[in-house]
Amino acid sequence: MQRRLHLLLVDRRGATAVEYGLIAAMICVATAGALSLLGVALRAISLAIEASLMS
Repeated sequence: MQRRLHLLLVDRRGATAVEYGLIAAMICVATAGALSLLGVALRAISLAIEASLMS
């Protein structure tokens, strides 16, 4: 039983997959945040252009 527990604690094969998953999740969050900020900036530019065309 102790040998089996030791083998489970030493096995690192799944750790790499989890690390890659966390990296992918962080990239997704950063991308979503950047696109959100870009959308706000584009909306402001669009409103400025609309205002200048109306006047």
